[in-house]
Amino acid sequence: MLVLLPPSEGKAPSGRGTALKLESLSLPGLTEARRAVLDELAELCAGDEEKAREVLGLSEGLRGEIAKNTQLRSVGARPAGEIYTGVLYDALDLASLDTAAKRRASRSLLVFSGLWGAVRVTDRIPSYRCSMGVRLPGLGALGAHWRTPMAAALPEAAGDGLVLDLRSSAYTGAWKPKGEVAGRTATVRVLHAPTRKVVSHFNKATKGRIVRSLLAAGAAPAGPAELVETLRDLGYEVEVQAPARAGTAWALDVLVNEVH
Repeated sequence: MLVLLPPSEGKAPSGRGTALKLESLSLPGLTEARRAVLDELAELCAGDEEKAREVLGLSEGLRGEIAKNTQLRSVGARPAGEIYTGVLYDALDLASLDTAAKRRASRSLLVFSGLWGAVRVTDRIPSYRCSMGVRLPGLGALGAHWRTPMAAALPEAAGDGLVLDLRSSAYTGAWKPKGEVAGRTATVRVLHAPTRKVVSHFNKATKGRIVRSLLAAGAAPAGPAELVETLRDLGYEVEVQAPARAGTAWALDVLVNEVH
């Protein structure tokens, strides 16, 4: 099983130990594309601060994030699972999983990123600010920048099992499963049951809880149909729309009343 996650806007501080080693990150086929973004981002943020703030879409209160981006090669790196914070990652709470569940997380979780393309939760990265929606002056839109290298690297990462796609819309454009891989992909929408509407907090927190439940239970559904049954066994209310034709993803709705 491969689980595709969005990153978080908020991030924990960088570490104090060994600095970033691009070549050590998972999915080595993305290394050159990562280097290109890293180099241009650092150059942008070392220059005109106001231009950098505009390009990165930062508010005045987040101006300090620009300086952070100039130090990405020198500050200490930490596992990505410790860097990403926010509602989804709080609900997932990787640190409190038992040893076996943490091993499963290291194998199955893939976090998408405007800067790194995608990383495993064990990959060591510094704290940064660069969303997938950014358009860098030289490289252009990052979503488009990542499509070609992702198309080469991600099918291999997906293997021959279930792909559980929990990404937000900003990150789905960087890689869209196609053909046989799409047929074993399931997307999840979380709906507030009384209103049948997507509510951001319910959506993020419930997706974090779903991943945690699967990891903690040692669940390994072979495909989307088995995932539906597994989630129901774990206590989730799930409605499913099977694909109308081959080569398209399954669409799952998880209904929630409240998040604890």
